[in-house]
Amino acid sequence: MPSKLSLRIAVVVAAAASVVVTAPVALATPDDVGKPTLTGVTAKVPAAVAAPLGASRQSLVDAVAADALGRTHDGRGLAPAVALGKFGAQGRKVVVDVRSAAPGWARGVAYVEAPATAEATPEGWLYIARYTGGSWVAGIEGDSEFAEYVASSPLVGAAERRTMTAYANHQAATTMTTTANTGGLLLPWMPDYYMTLTGGPHASDGATGHWSSLDFSGGNASGRVRSSRDGTATSMCGAGGGWTRVIHPNGFSTDYYHMYNATYYNATPIGTSALLGTIGRDVCAGGYASGDHVHWSLRTYDANYNGTYTWLNGRTIGGWTWWNGSSQYTGCATRLGYTACPGTAIYNRTS
Repeated sequence: MPSKLSLRIAVVVAAAASVVVTAPVALATPDDVGKPTLTGVTAKVPAAVAAPLGASRQSLVDAVAADALGRTHDGRGLAPAVALGKFGAQGRKVVVDVRSAAPGWARGVAYVEAPATAEATPEGWLYIARYTGGSWVAGIEGDSEFAEYVASSPLVGAAERRTMTAYANHQAATTMTTTANTGGLLLPWMPDYYMTLTGGPHASDGATGHWSSLDFSGGNASGRVRSSRDGTATSMCGAGGGWTRVIHPNGFSTDYYHMYNATYYNATPIGTSALLGTIGRDVCAGGYASGDHVHWSLRTYDANYNGTYTWLNGRTIGGWTWWNGSSQYTGCATRLGYTACPGTAIYNRTS
């Protein structure tokens, strides 16, 4: 992956253009006029957070977008402007959402929409950025800067910092490598209720990578999607979007996609089984869904807060131990001598 320096150089030499603004505040300011910008970035900068950014809003968006593009599956190794052109040709947006700001600091979410193909899901990251030395330095999940900023930014509260530090500095390596230990994570609905397993272990994007994801629908849980454990929740698409990420204090995080009526969270502390939304077909960040369901994914973190989708095979979630099948979506779960495969109603158990 290119260094941050090379990414920033690429930003500087990119052809001058306007950023697509989807918030009620213009990004261009006198200090930004004439500066090169990245073509095609969708920036969300609510008026409530624009003022602390002053005349540097444009360069913040560029810095975050450049870092995010360098981590995407399809843009890795490309100059940011080239990657943006590639995604634009595919009809996929690159979004930088500024959620909060203070003098010299900004925080939010960045994501790249998924292609409109079956079971495709987006790539997204939390970020914190700092204005230093006359420019913004962005830290997104996986960067050493992100870990540093979590420890020092006034935009991270004391309670959240303790939770995030707990997983970032997790020393029990066996928790991250022993497949069975997931810290008591539940399936994404209320304990002792059931949903129907519609897709066994498969890659988050339905195509490549670790088989980290499961699909569920129906059942007597009234379609209500709930958090697998306590943690910090963030609505990745913003208000009204059906994609939520919950970072748990045990080294794992979980993603929930395609929800309707999603509760809006902005780095909000939540408890186990907190209501996130209802199964649906929402594609707020691209992708495709043919029927109402929740696409649930398991992720792990390293010491740099690098969240990556991880294997489900052999891990116990909701009292069930999950196993890969001969192909994606065909895998099953076992519990107390019983095997449940796609099409089976599964009760969510605490042990």
